[in-house]
Amino acid sequence: MINTSNFQHLHSFFWEEGNIIALQEHHVLTRHGPLSVCVYGDLEKPALVTYPDVALDYMACFQGLFFCPEGVSLLLHNFCIYHVNPPGHELGAVAISSCDPLLSGDQLADQIADVLDFFGLYSVMCLGVTAGAYVLTLFSSKYRERVCGLILVSPLCKTPSWKEWLSNKVMSNILYFYGMCGLIKEWLIQRYFSKEICGSWQAPESEIVQACRCVLDGRQSSNIWRFLQSMNDRCDLTDALKKLQCRTLIFVGEHSPFHSDALYMAAKMDGKYIALVEVQACGSLVTEEQPLAMLITMEHFLAGYGLHKPSQLNCSPRSPLSPSHISPELLSPESMGVKLKPIKTRISLEV
Repeated sequence: MINTSNFQHLHSFFWEEGNIIALQEHHVLTRHGPLSVCVYGDLEKPALVTYPDVALDYMACFQGLFFCPEGVSLLLHNFCIYHVNPPGHELGAVAISSCDPLLSGDQLADQIADVLDFFGLYSVMCLGVTAGAYVLTLFSSKYRERVCGLILVSPLCKTPSWKEWLSNKVMSNILYFYGMCGLIKEWLIQRYFSKEICGSWQAPESEIVQACRCVLDGRQSSNIWRFLQSMNDRCDLTDALKKLQCRTLIFVGEHSPFHSDALYMAAKMDGKYIALVEVQACGSLVTEEQPLAMLITMEHFLAGYGLHKPSQLNCSPRSPLSPSHISPELLSPESMGVKLKPIKTRISLEV
């Protein structure tokens, strides 16, 4: 049983199609420590659980996707959103005690299960970016009956390569001893974004990158170090991928450092349930760099669950997402739309 004695919530607001909707931040005490979960939308709607990449919170990782008009129309209309922040990654977080043990990938996945139990959720849709995609994929493999669909952005599924492991180890040491210094921020920026928007002597740095730098300034370096250590010690999920039977949509930027990982993951999953979309001239953080490139494909993907834009519905969806509510033909690649018939689809900047 989860101890909910430390439950707290903060209120803020946002607009959805002219209506003010309250956002609540819940602090949920899981079996492996507290988590910040930001919830907004109609609690009777299907649940969409998100998890960001290393050093990012839900706003820094997903605001481009969720707050553009098309994203509001497709996602906020159909779902109640549960943004799970990695331990100590929420805005204003305090440093996690050095006495607390580092969490394994399995423990991070178990925290997601505890969050679902806390809110009384059973079958959910999941959306994760890179490290967050790994955690949600591991959660899906451990709790298969609780995940009806996966949307993964630049995901990881293997143990780190020697190059990645060494890079993470060096940066972890710098982060541990020097905190969120300029070198660490530059390394993270290169992890998230393509060179096209990172700026050069010919072109200024984009506003998206500048905003991300400001976000990184406010992070607790020790908390980032802990999550990075957990990801550097991650296990290989290749065998578990073969057993996943939930529909999965993978996005990866053409210039993402994890491009080959996404291709590998798509190749190892059952072709009946997987579709891969490559986004041209984009880094790992497709949700911020090119969110519009995701939405057309996501609309086809969600149509397989009976979810549509408001103009196509007479009322908001109320029934929970569950594979038992989806006919077998909706699990075929054809149900995902013409753009998703090939395993490999390229989306240009004009989409």
